[in-house]
Amino acid sequence: MTNENCASCLLKSKATKNLKASELNLLGENCVQVSFDKGETILKQNTLSTNIVYLKTGLVKLIADGPKRTQILKIKKAPCYLGLPTTMGDKINNYSIIALEKSVACYVEIKVFKELLKISPEFSYEIMLDLCQNELFLYKRFVKLLQNQIYGRLATNLLFFSNEIYGSDEFDLPLNRNEIADLICTSRETVSRLFTDFSKDNIIKIEGKHIKLLNKRKLEEISKNG
Repeated sequence: MTNENCASCLLKSKATKNLKASELNLLGENCVQVSFDKGETILKQNTLSTNIVYLKTGLVKLIADGPKRTQILKIKKAPCYLGLPTTMGDKINNYSIIALEKSVACYVEIKVFKELLKISPEFSYEIMLDLCQNELFLYKRFVKLLQNQIYGRLATNLLFFSNEIYGSDEFDLPLNRNEIADLICTSRETVSRLFTDFSKDNIIKIEGKHIKLLNKRKLEEISKNG
């Protein structure tokens, strides 16, 4: 855990880039940087909300414990803010955030963050834009979950990893089969069967966690019509 010099940080958010030198100093005086290994908890559900989290590097999953199972709400890659709705809107964190790979995050004291929102219109605008974009993403995701068949759900998420997370048609999945099941609301056995079917149809090639998209157009059709 280290204190941050926000003025010299090379991984500033779009919002932070709008802050004046004095505001950056205030932010740095109330911010600590923490490194996380894969599997470590960055934010825990049902604990008090005291900090805004800014993910500088890495990849995380947002999860919520339900009455029957854990639900993966979203996968997020750096750089991004984490937990804004749950921290700003409630005193209690409504979900957990877990590192999917080595990650670095900054914890900002919430009172200082709120003060910066009040004194910097440009900072506030970027935070509001971030919140709106995340809300629209979740709308689209849950419409897909509700209306797509299971093949479509898996196809949609494989395309998400390819296009949004890794920018490549070949990548290592950051989730195991159980986690993928939590992401697309099905069972581990169904996930294994879907991967087998996609492989037999030469849509993907899979070896362990390594995925190669062989027929991306077909995957897009399944995602759209699935």
